[in-house]
Order: sequence, then C-alpha cells, then structure tokens
Amino acid sequence: MNDFAPNPSLPDTPIAAFRRFNRFYTQKIGVLEKGYLQSPFSLAEARVLYELAHREETTASEISANLGLDMGYLSRILAKLQGEQLIRRAPAEQDARQRLIQVTLKGKKALSALDSRSEHQAASLLTGLTDPQKAGVLQAMSQIESALGDPPAVTEPYIIRTHRTGDLSWIAYRHAVLYSQEYGLNQGFEALVLEIVTSFLKNYEPATERCWVAERSGEMLGCVLLVKRSKRIAQLRLLLVEPSARGLGIGRRLVEECIRFAREAGYKKIVLWTHANLTAARAIYRKIGFKLVGTDSNEDFGPHVTSETWEMVLTAEK
Repeated sequence: MNDFAPNPSLPDTPIAAFRRFNRFYTQKIGVLEKGYLQSPFSLAEARVLYELAHREETTASEISANLGLDMGYLSRILAKLQGEQLIRRAPAEQDARQRLIQVTLKGKKALSALDSRSEHQAASLLTGLTDPQKAGVLQAMSQIESALGDPPAVTEPYIIRTHRTGDLSWIAYRHAVLYSQEYGLNQGFEALVLEIVTSFLKNYEPATERCWVAERSGEMLGCVLLVKRSKRIAQLRLLLVEPSARGLGIGRRLVEECIRFAREAGYKKIVLWTHANLTAARAIYRKIGFKLVGTDSNEDFGPHVTSETWEMVLTAEK
C-alpha cells in the first residue's frame, strides 16, 4: 500500500489539504528535479547563491539565520560553490574568525541564467490564465505569504485607481469567495453581486458613477463602487478589502473617494446597505459620518443576518 496515496474515504481536513497543495506545487515548479530549473544546482544551492548575490558581502551565520539552514549543511553548500569558483571567502578585517563571502563574476553569470529560467517558468505558468484567474492566483499567494510569514518591516505603498477591463470580474469573484469563507453567505449573495457588476458595466455613466480599486505592485487589495440611484442620491456598493491588506486604511480611503466624487457629481445624499456583522465596514461608515437609518432581519443569503441601511447627507466642503 502506498502510504502517501490519498484515502478517498477520509474527510479532506485542513492538514490534508495543506499537504496536498505542497505536493502539487513542489511538483509544478520542479523542486523534485535533480537540477533546479535544469541547472547544475539543487534548490538549496540556488537559494543560497541568490541570497549571496543580493548582498555585497555577508557571513555564513547570517545566511544560515536568514534561510533557516543548518550550519553543517550550509558549510557543504558553500564549499561546493567555492570549489566551482562561484564565490570567494576571506577573513573579515574587524574579526579574523569571521569569513566574509562574496559572489564572483562567474557566480553572478550563473545566477543571471537561473533568474532568466525562473522568470520564464513563472511566465509560462501564468500565460494560460485569464486576467481574473491571474489576480486570484496572485492574491492567494499573497494571502499565504501574509498569513504564514513574518509581518513586513516596511509597508509597501498602494494606489487607488479607477477600474479597468477585467476588474469587475475580479470584484464579483472575490466578493462571492470571501463572503462565503468569512460569513457563510450562499450563492444567492453571489447572484446579487453578479447583478450589481453586470448592471454597472451595462449602464455605466462616467459623469455620475465610478469604481475604484486599491492596488499594490499589480495586486488588487480592495474595491468599491458608487452608482447612481437617482438624480440626487448615490449608492455606495461592494466595499471590500482583502484580508492581507486590512489595517492599512484602504477601506476608509475608498469610502472617502466615494464621498469626494459624489460631491463633485452634485449628489445630495449617499446611501448604502450592509450587514450588522460587518463590523470593520460599519466602523468606517460611522467614523466618516454615515448614520444608521434602518434595519431588517432576513435569511436571503443563508445564515440569519440583520441588514442595515446607512446614509450620509452631503454638504459642500469647507
């Protein structure tokens, strides 16, 4: 019996799903091959060379700590790289017991070839995907990195921009998936979201309606729509911030864009509809000046929820 074969009679537990993904991804990117990316290096050797090449000079202890490699294992890798004249080691001036490591010109050329193959591999994996699929894959990778990695020392800046082709498809997809995962909403909610984005695309009026997307390094982090409800009233819809980007102030920025644009477009009021359990969004609405004006209990999307209507009466900016 193959101990690694999945047992179809067992439930797909989180641990089983995690291990299955690891097996899939390591095979997909060629980690199990003898030479990583058809090179003479193992994955560990290529990773060490990459780290060394991106530092002017470093020590074995620093690389060991950074990569979590056993010093004995790392020493054997460094000896091989030095034997192939890919790196050089020399005593540090301040402490002769420490040996500084630098990558040679030959090593830099070897790494350049590896980088080129790695970029080609990534491009080939993404080429067959649609734009929404690419966004979903990159978003999932970002979420994994954010959840399992150390918090970043410096937060990369994000931008707020208006929508482009394909953005509305991503908005519908992420709402359906995220609200199902976090709140248990069913396909009735997905159908509602699809109706909203389809109506926006078919009836879009640039002078009175707008969609904004928060983006960082090509990754979509959040979104919101402002649509025309009547000549005097605008409606804020589909506010979303990805879990990996929460705490950066993106939700407030998106709502502020809606308010600014609504004033410029001549609206007198903004209304919105939300659920009582969306505490982060409700906190933004309250702090920014929206007032709760009505509630309603229902089970339209699966679980019992309390729906809320909020509104803001607009005044000219001072």
